[in-house]
Amino acid sequence: MNFAFSEEQTMMADVVRELLARECGSAALRRQMSTACSFDRERWRKLLELGLSGVMVPEDAGGLGLGGADFVQIAEACGHACLPEPLVDHAGVVLPLLADCEVEAARAALTQSLETGAVIALAHPQTPWIVAANAASAFVLPGPDGLRLVPGEEVRRVQQPGIDPLRQLFTVSAEPAAGAEIAAPGAMATLLARAAERGAVFAAAELVGLAQACVDLAVAYAGERRQFGRPIGANQAIKHHLASAQVKIAFARPVVHAAAALVPSDPGALPDDIEARARISHALLAAGEAATLAARTALQVHGAMGYSWEVDVHLYLKRALSLTQRWGGPEHHRQRIAERILSAPIGPDRLFPQDAEETETTPMKRTA
Repeated sequence: MNFAFSEEQTMMADVVRELLARECGSAALRRQMSTACSFDRERWRKLLELGLSGVMVPEDAGGLGLGGADFVQIAEACGHACLPEPLVDHAGVVLPLLADCEVEAARAALTQSLETGAVIALAHPQTPWIVAANAASAFVLPGPDGLRLVPGEEVRRVQQPGIDPLRQLFTVSAEPAAGAEIAAPGAMATLLARAAERGAVFAAAELVGLAQACVDLAVAYAGERRQFGRPIGANQAIKHHLASAQVKIAFARPVVHAAAALVPSDPGALPDDIEARARISHALLAAGEAATLAARTALQVHGAMGYSWEVDVHLYLKRALSLTQRWGGPEHHRQRIAERILSAPIGPDRLFPQDAEETETTPMKRTA
């Protein structure tokens, strides 16, 4: 079986990487930090011109009808560029959720977003702090009576402190009867569960991209910084640290890609079993550990100056720490893996029930 990405998948990801390299470099990020704005509408427009918002939307709803394996490299590219805009959440989580709703209000909002580039945000119980909510034109809000689609002008937004300077966080609220109901309470639970699985997979992909960016920055710096007449990268200690971080990424990446393969082109077909949940949780945990190690290794390679805002690695570390706490956090995902392990057949009486029965009923034979 061939697990490699197709030529079309790789080409689409390469186009996104090239655009982000031009539009989301270090200078652009630092200019954006100086304006205290976490949303660049011009960059958002250029991203959506590539058709990225409809990647995970079925064709009958106006999208490309692709799956997680098609989007995972795009999410990884967004992480590598430390993209401030919530493209991954918007295209990978919110719009597929609307496509999964079977009411006219949801389909109308989905169509409008695909046509105009309007941002739709989701207030998920696992991620109550919404990124760039000030740029959203509509919100999907859960409540006791179900899931509601609320226009932006009817939502109260309160900015909250955050660790990532490139992403502004908001809490939102609205009147109980505001907006239009798009899912009843029973259907809402299923929709939110599917959204959480997609969010965890693509957050893991972003973390892999962040991790690789940290190693790339550290390698470049180690080749330029000189001490005692030679680059610091010539020291074995530096090489070992960077190699350990790269190996961690190499082990996490295929785990993330395998989890992304569980996200099909049809939003409603997302598997809901303990095995799939454990694989998705494993992906997020592995990617988070790789990103944390890579960022801390890059800081160490940069020395004391790595802790200052003048070094780009600092931005990646903040984003990595922020992403690892989204979609449930490490404790939640460790618990899901533990549930999978404890539900597996363990012990000879469960692995080999026939042999165990024979052992109990057949006396042991002596051998000479």
